[in-house]
Amino acid sequence: MLELRQVSKSFGDKHVLKEISMQVEDGELVSLIGPSGSGKSTLFSLVGGLLTPDSGDIYLNEEQITNKSGFISYMPQQASLFPWRTILDNVLLGQELQGEKDAERAIAMLEKAGLGDVVHAYPHELSGGMMQRAAFIRALLSPQSIMCLDEPFSALDEFTRLDMQKWLLSIWEEHDQSILFITHSIDEALFLSDKIVILSANPAEVKEVVNVPFARPRDEEILLTSEFLQWKKDIIKIIQGDMH
Repeated sequence: MLELRQVSKSFGDKHVLKEISMQVEDGELVSLIGPSGSGKSTLFSLVGGLLTPDSGDIYLNEEQITNKSGFISYMPQQASLFPWRTILDNVLLGQELQGEKDAERAIAMLEKAGLGDVVHAYPHELSGGMMQRAAFIRALLSPQSIMCLDEPFSALDEFTRLDMQKWLLSIWEEHDQSILFITHSIDEALFLSDKIVILSANPAEVKEVVNVPFARPRDEEILLTSEFLQWKKDIIKIIQGDMH
């Protein structure tokens, strides 16, 4: 379990995060959503040990990891694959950094992702969606128990994005990793998440935590239901209440 306890962060006079407390349970997918500039990426940098909070602490499985790196796997907005490494070598990178390598498992996962024909290709030979799938598998193969995904599908067109969301769910539901997911899309948050943490504008505070009621496994048909639309309206109201 990942837990943030009263975490605050400022940059000079700019107060970005204010006493953020939240949890990601084992095997849970939690989305962070809020206005642009509300400190979501800063929060990721704190969890990853790239930044030090001004106050508060971060725990992973009851162990304090504040200001420590190497405890999470991370997938940024862009696939960030090394152009000189093959797709297989790219997805093995996280394991290599931890001193282990399981090429057989990596190839099996690439095949499941529809990338079996390009394991020895280079990133420039792949489409955007294919590169994002490879980047996700790299994060999933890393030995850390929690993944931080920073708007991984925001650069994709709407149809590719939905395909990637469905693909992420199908792959993730077979594994036991926890995911902390940044998105600006309420539809995406509702479709993917067990729980949505809604942040206010600067300084960001936890405005509300929404427990998503939809059972798993999920199907895209849920996106068209009246219940889904009502939850979307409710979340918009929570977010807009911060803007007036």
